[in-house]
Amino acid sequence: MMEVEGPWKEVFEGSERKETSEEAEVLLGSSCSLAPLVDQSPSIRRSQPIVINVNRPKGVDSFSSSVPSIPNPFPELCSPSKSPVLVGSLPPPSSNKHLIKVYGEDSHSRSVWVSRGATTREVCHMLVQTAHCSDHQNWALLELHPTLGLERCLEDHELVLEVQATWSLKGDTRFSFCKNYAKYEFFRKPMLFFPESMISDSADVTKGMTSSDLIQNLLRSGTCPEIQGFLQVKEPSRKSWKKVYYFLRRSGLYCSTKGSSKEPRHLQYVADLDDLNVYTVVNSRKRYGAPADFTFCIKPSRNPLRVQDLKILCAENEQTRTCWTSAFRLFKYGKQLQSNYQLSESAPRHLEGTKLVDVKSKSEASLVAMDFSGKTGGRVIQNPMEAQSAEREEGQAWRRREALRCSLPNLNSGAKPSSIHKSQTWFHGRVSRKEAQRLIEKQGLVDGMFLIRESQQHAQCFVLSLCSKLKTKHYLVIPCEDDGRKYYTMDDGVTLFIDLLQLVDFHQINKGILPVCLKHPCVCVAL
Repeated sequence: MMEVEGPWKEVFEGSERKETSEEAEVLLGSSCSLAPLVDQSPSIRRSQPIVINVNRPKGVDSFSSSVPSIPNPFPELCSPSKSPVLVGSLPPPSSNKHLIKVYGEDSHSRSVWVSRGATTREVCHMLVQTAHCSDHQNWALLELHPTLGLERCLEDHELVLEVQATWSLKGDTRFSFCKNYAKYEFFRKPMLFFPESMISDSADVTKGMTSSDLIQNLLRSGTCPEIQGFLQVKEPSRKSWKKVYYFLRRSGLYCSTKGSSKEPRHLQYVADLDDLNVYTVVNSRKRYGAPADFTFCIKPSRNPLRVQDLKILCAENEQTRTCWTSAFRLFKYGKQLQSNYQLSESAPRHLEGTKLVDVKSKSEASLVAMDFSGKTGGRVIQNPMEAQSAEREEGQAWRRREALRCSLPNLNSGAKPSSIHKSQTWFHGRVSRKEAQRLIEKQGLVDGMFLIRESQQHAQCFVLSLCSKLKTKHYLVIPCEDDGRKYYTMDDGVTLFIDLLQLVDFHQINKGILPVCLKHPCVCVAL
């Protein structure tokens, strides 16, 4: 091998550039050098940014040009006054705000800016104001997984952005805003939610404890008896289901490997309460081949949702499923749920610690109650109780006038029933029986939850779907005619109603043939 001493240069064909030995770059540790590919001579000039001095007089628009300016036809929709960007599309000035999308029950969504520390209660309060909902109680934010058929109601104290951070980027998980009357119903009726047969009395301190004592003891001292019972569990990577005896304790969820034995050598640890969330499974028979529709599942709360992480369980009835899911919540959160319940019951007009203040709009605040019954003209009703009474009387008189007008005989087409029910929140049109049960279950299986729908099997008939003792029952409303007028009845003509509005008003006070009075209308929320 021959060594080359001294500087050298590489010459390309067609190149007119001449290199000198002083311009060569010397490699360290070697006697060879290469000429740079780009000449560093000062004769080469590269493009540089040019500074343009602005010498415009004051008062002249910086965007003025030879093109005439076009006036903004909708200045009230833009901010600032000359900006073409809508206010709703601009992020808030604070960088701590994040955008979330919430869906209503009509598949439409609304985007809301929330802070990193915003709780579910605060977001629900914001949506109530945005959607102009009629009341401020029993609203809930649901976490939905449509592909897997899972949903759960977020607790009022949970941070919304932390929940969203656990979602998979490729999934279809979303938030849904709806009513949920059963969120704290176990505080009001613990005997319905915790049957005595499912409360273990193995420990001496909890022997003979009732359902009410269970909740009170849990909230007072943090100790509680275990919940026990058989559940069907879906075996991993298989379609078969197996009946297993489970125990829910403060330390976690356990199952027995030998019947219902509680011996430590027969107990197998399943999950930790602090690291799991409980979901209700929708349409579990079709999706997972469940033996019944009363299915729920548990999964780790911090990990993204994966099918292999799901523990799918099936109960024999709705009361058993409700007992298990309510016990999971109570054992996990304890006194925090009681605090949430007390805040929900007090229903404050504003949320402490936030700027979400419930303030009436100017147009609503400018309305006053008037009395025109006197001879001297109208007067402003100052007493709030008198104003509410006048509002009720006016509403009842309007309904009577509407019912009388619709019930008058018509010589051309005959008497037609009133259609005033179509504007009511409890009327859901032509939904199916299964969908009606789904709506009531979603908004809470509490006594008195109801809706009215058109019957799909009987023409010109309606169906009253009512929840009682965690079950949905359906009552056929039949139109009948008496003395040329049309009425509605549910008891073969014993009690007649001129329209569905009167039927609902009557059964909100009297049970009649129903097991409970109508109390909570099943409302479809549109955002």
